[in-house]
Amino acid sequence: MPPEVFFVDDIEIHLQHKRVKNLNLRIARDGDHVEVSAPTWMTKADVVDFVRRKRDWIETQMARVAATPMARASQASPAEVARWRAVVQACVPALIAAWEPIMGVKVGSLAYRNMTSRWGSCQPSTGRICINVRLALYPPDCLEYVVVHELCHLLERGHGPRFHQLMDHFMPDWKQRRDKLR
Repeated sequence: MPPEVFFVDDIEIHLQHKRVKNLNLRIARDGDHVEVSAPTWMTKADVVDFVRRKRDWIETQMARVAATPMARASQASPAEVARWRAVVQACVPALIAAWEPIMGVKVGSLAYRNMTSRWGSCQPSTGRICINVRLALYPPDCLEYVVVHELCHLLERGHGPRFHQLMDHFMPDWKQRRDKLR
């Protein structure tokens, strides 16, 4: 069921009633609205009251999120996306070439996409790796982190303990790099 959309003063709210215990607020990735998950028993008036009480926090977080590269990316023109693609396509093959012998893996094919919710993906069965062109908006060490992360999936499918051991082994500072993408 699509969320109910309404405004509390000048703040756009996307409300979904769910089987949850508590009311949860999240700022949308582009920073332009608030996503609310509320227990099924909670009234819209309760949600409005909660949003008003949290207004200062919401405005601070919306401003912070709106200033991120991901928010900028959501407003990008096709020409900007094409420039990002060119940057990422120019950098990734060299990173792959450097890391394949270190990790003992071989990439089958590369793809580049403008994705909203993933930095990359890997199909271990074919060796296909897809990289988000939005990584052009972040420091180069973030792109390298995503490449190594996806290459690790050629060795370990999931994100379990063995995957984390591989990341720790090949890129000891991977968590700091990942945190720059959040």
